[in-house]
Amino acid sequence: MNSERQQNFLLRKEKILSMAEKLLLDNNQDITLGELASELDIAKGTIYKHFKSKNQLYLELIILNERRLLDISKNHQANIKTYVSQYMLYNMLNSNRTILLHSIEERLTNNERRLKTLFEELYDIREQRILSIKDMTGEYLKSLNSAMSIRDYLSYIWTVTYGASLLLNSTHYQKAIGSRERLIKLYINQALMIPDKVS
Repeated sequence: MNSERQQNFLLRKEKILSMAEKLLLDNNQDITLGELASELDIAKGTIYKHFKSKNQLYLELIILNERRLLDISKNHQANIKTYVSQYMLYNMLNSNRTILLHSIEERLTNNERRLKTLFEELYDIREQRILSIKDMTGEYLKSLNSAMSIRDYLSYIWTVTYGASLLLNSTHYQKAIGSRERLIKLYINQALMIPDKVS
């Protein structure tokens, strides 16, 4: 494949991923490759030139999202408060994406055995993200005299973020939420509080 054809191939793949993400978030549920092809005005077979299955397409969307999170960690690895804020805002301001991609990943992890290489890529990116913020997180916990481990603190941030995203994405609780901005700020402040002090 010559370089121009290869570039066009990659550009088309990016367009497919972008439209798939848009449709998935607009519908807030599963999409079909037929719907995707129709929106892009291409043949369904063209999608199969880039993705062997819908599950592969979904997993590549999850990888793309994880790369965005890696960029956040690299851009803010000097300041934990900025990193935590940006990480949480990225997830909470697009709570439907956070919830949907997480549930798709859970389903694929339990049911999809043919995408081992892509799962390895996903976990590698995730590991890079953790390693990029490990030292900063450790220094932060030490400065607060916290007994919490780096792993536990990062798990705690994810738990607060995911729980907040569930609430912000719930149609039932939408009526009970006052100011979304105030609630989001409260969750970020909560994630930055470390009550577990070394005695």
